[in-house]
Amino acid sequence: MGEQDVRGGLDGPELRKFVKDLLNDVRALETMIDKGMIESGVRRIGAEMEMFTVDSTWKVTSAEPTLAAITDPDFTTELARFNMEFNTDPLTFGGDCLRVLEDQLRTRIERARQVAAQHDTHVVLCGILPTLQKSDLGLDNMTPMPRYFALNEAMTRLRGSEHTFRIKGLDEFQDTHDSVMLEACNTSFQVHFQVSPEEFAKLYNVAQAVTAPVLAASTFSPLLFGKRLWKETRIALFQQSVDTRGKADFHREAPPRVSFGNSWVRESILEIFREDIGRFRVLMGTKMEEDPFDAIADGRAASLKALRLHNGTIYRWNRPCYGIGDDGMAHLRIENRVIPAGPTAIDSAANAAFFFGLMSGMLEAYGDVRDVLEFDDVKRNFVAAARLGVEAQFKWIEGERLTARDLICERLVPLARKGLSSAGVRDEDADRYLSVIETRVDSGMTGADWMLKSVANFNGHGTRGERMAAITAAIHDREKTGEPVHTWSLASLSEGGGWAQNYLRVDQIMSTDLFTVHEDELIDLVAALMDWNHIRHVPVEDDDQNLVGLVSHRCLLKLFASGFAVNKDELLPVKEIMIKNVITIAPETPTADAIEIMRQRGVACLPVVRDDRLVGIVTERDFMRVAGVLLEQKLRSMD
Repeated sequence: MGEQDVRGGLDGPELRKFVKDLLNDVRALETMIDKGMIESGVRRIGAEMEMFTVDSTWKVTSAEPTLAAITDPDFTTELARFNMEFNTDPLTFGGDCLRVLEDQLRTRIERARQVAAQHDTHVVLCGILPTLQKSDLGLDNMTPMPRYFALNEAMTRLRGSEHTFRIKGLDEFQDTHDSVMLEACNTSFQVHFQVSPEEFAKLYNVAQAVTAPVLAASTFSPLLFGKRLWKETRIALFQQSVDTRGKADFHREAPPRVSFGNSWVRESILEIFREDIGRFRVLMGTKMEEDPFDAIADGRAASLKALRLHNGTIYRWNRPCYGIGDDGMAHLRIENRVIPAGPTAIDSAANAAFFFGLMSGMLEAYGDVRDVLEFDDVKRNFVAAARLGVEAQFKWIEGERLTARDLICERLVPLARKGLSSAGVRDEDADRYLSVIETRVDSGMTGADWMLKSVANFNGHGTRGERMAAITAAIHDREKTGEPVHTWSLASLSEGGGWAQNYLRVDQIMSTDLFTVHEDELIDLVAALMDWNHIRHVPVEDDDQNLVGLVSHRCLLKLFASGFAVNKDELLPVKEIMIKNVITIAPETPTADAIEIMRQRGVACLPVVRDDRLVGIVTERDFMRVAGVLLEQKLRSMD
């Protein structure tokens, strides 16, 4: 859950001291492995589930009251105030472990749901919450913990105060942000697989190999700020949100802190730790409690506090982990981070079962996967899975090319079943969870596909805010049934609460598909845009996309009344007639306030800006549409 006794902004002596402690921890781990002080001969599984907390309008709200009331050490905070997570117990891999895992997931989710309800809050499990707004991602929504502020300060120092994001899918997302808070858009279901030191390299490579099909089968994050991007947009967004590379790093092909890796592991977990220390700067430090070699001399597991802290700032999709159990025994585990949160306890248990079964089955079937798979193919499979889900094309054993759907259903589900059986997992449990995977994938109804088909089913009706609220409400209501996602009916627009909950703020009703012009462009172009697209206002931007003016239909009428004629020889620039002192509002402005501003200032539209840049526009027509919906609702209630 993360070390909180940390500080960033280390000065020279502090930095050198921490690096010395870090190097000492690596040597201590090597000694512990050599001396047989790491637990061996047993495999255990575990998981962490992250979630969003939302209010009655399906917008994010603080999880802090819920966490305070739960008073359960298995629950804890996350980066944003509107996120929280819980841990399941470590379970020996075999017997009824999967059924116990599902029961723990269901019990803890229901516990969170019940306590949240006491604070007029809902819990929603999905990779990216559809109703998230950019305005939710300010530092005022960062959980007030030293670790998070130290992380943000360090990231900002390395990459600069403003970072550019770009993700292209069916739609395109491009924006800048000044903190790590975009990371808070992502919630995941992280599964842990404890392994022995001597088998770590082979099993880590297996984890890398099977991550793509596991991801393809579990996608649940296709929407970001209403845009349809990757089937698992978390993958691209998370990598960019904590990327500390500058221009020089890109020229040198330096890896990002969020990474799949660039090669197979050859012999030991130490290879990964050494590479990460060599490639990634220290972001935070902490005080050491004791020299790890003193603990080793006493026969105790060393805490390796410096190594664990540094490892926690590097986000490999399969992260190597060192830990100490309740029995005081040190262990190694592989933490798979690609599976999104949700949709339900049985879906999550099925995703975990698929991963654990493949970990066991692939090792038994192929031994060293380096002999049958090329690393570059495995990495390409991973990116393809994130982009396209079960429709991705994979290159598999001996270079065979298959769709993710065919590979999972025809090859990997049977292999995972064998792997679970050889681990001693009950056959009825293996069948229960792998049948969920098989049916979900074969039907093409992952959580991501359900979301996208629901959006398509709206057929363009409703505002973006209404559509995203309907999707979020439907996720919440269907999650409460506990039925797997492939059985869900599509969302309906009415589920989001209608106008009363979706027209409260300007960013819920504003138009974002805008036609703009440059101040030096021809005024004839403005007239043509208004005619072609039936619009009455055209914003004017400069070369840096800052809003510098506005041309209204009234401006053109005045121009034409003065004798100006379009398509004649006169080449009048936009800046000659545009309104320069434009009245603007922020995206989070309440709708009622926007209406009052328009009434008092006598304007027919309000450009919506963030940091002087245009993000939308709201007009009288938008408010007339809202009024029409309100009147229709009122008349229906009177029938």
